[in-house]
Amino acid sequence: MRQPKTYHDLKSCKKRLSIHQGGSRSGKTFSCLQVLAEWCAQNPNAGWTISVVRKTFPSLRGSVLRDFVEILMTQGWYTEKNHNKTEQTYMLFGNMWEFISVDSPDRIRGRRRHVCYVNEINELSRDETYQLLLRTTHKFICDFNPSMEYSYIYDELIPRDDANFFVSTYRDNPFLNKETIAEIERLQETDENYWRVFGLGMRGVSRETIFTTHTYKERPAQAKLIAYGLDFGYATDPSALIAVYILGDNQGDLYLEQVLYETGMTNQDIARYMREIGIDRTTEVIADSAEPKSIEELRREGFNVKPARKGPDSIRQGIDIMRRRKLHIHAESVDLHKEFRNYKWKTDRDGRMLGQPVDMHNHGVDAIRYCCLNKLAKRQGHYVIA
Repeated sequence: MRQPKTYHDLKSCKKRLSIHQGGSRSGKTFSCLQVLAEWCAQNPNAGWTISVVRKTFPSLRGSVLRDFVEILMTQGWYTEKNHNKTEQTYMLFGNMWEFISVDSPDRIRGRRRHVCYVNEINELSRDETYQLLLRTTHKFICDFNPSMEYSYIYDELIPRDDANFFVSTYRDNPFLNKETIAEIERLQETDENYWRVFGLGMRGVSRETIFTTHTYKERPAQAKLIAYGLDFGYATDPSALIAVYILGDNQGDLYLEQVLYETGMTNQDIARYMREIGIDRTTEVIADSAEPKSIEELRREGFNVKPARKGPDSIRQGIDIMRRRKLHIHAESVDLHKEFRNYKWKTDRDGRMLGQPVDMHNHGVDAIRYCCLNKLAKRQGHYVIA
């Protein structure tokens, strides 16, 4: 059976570092996990520790861990008793897999490992990466989308003489359906830089983005919750739930926190999660008005969910409301940071901005926009918190 290019690249790599740069849907993550799982099957009871790492655990759980379980189930290798869901470890043919995030410093600065696989390494700082490298005795594997123009990955990791560097694109994944391929290739007509990064898997070129953002670790005590914004997703698009706070008057700074950003969530899953984090019937949740059935289902679950205001130019209006304020994103809201870095205006072939955003990497951004449209819109010449 044919496999994505990354599968063969990793199997053939003899050097300590195996670095995989790729565009959207090139099969990088699935292939890296598959090769490592097959190695365990071929080397039973080797007693190795394999660490699978991402910046935050919600991102890890919603992507890499899910793919790992799918691989094991497809192969008939998954056994519930081998899966310690409390510690997030799995014993596979006598080799231990541990799924960790770098927001737990004791885990990356703790015990040594034989193999380390870092998914989306461009989310990690230089120090976080080197802490992992120093505690990995054998193989270090990583992958990333090349959306950044400058990075220590290019300056320090790829040039090493003990590193192999591989590039893959969606064309190297034989399992993509024609609809997904068509969606990726649409980027050729909408955004040259998006096509370069997510289509061709090439290093991004710096462009003016729609928003400028700032990072914070602790939200000011005086900041007031406006509402939660909710953008629905399911199979390939994540459901995004974002807490939106404002500091000061209604023209004040916005403080944004990613609460949920995960695929495969039903409305019942979303309701269960909102209960777990303490959202009650008095807290407003502003959701995508294009999903009236989902809104009604959440209302019947006891939540105060309202549809976002929409109009002929509501996207641009919401962007304008956001751009008039200073935006702060929590340091651990990794997916939200990634969206804002990549959220850009459409351009024509001559590079002129067209006044509408590219409809990608906007699930969290849209959730925030819904809040702004409902709660901070200008009415009768004044900005008001509704």
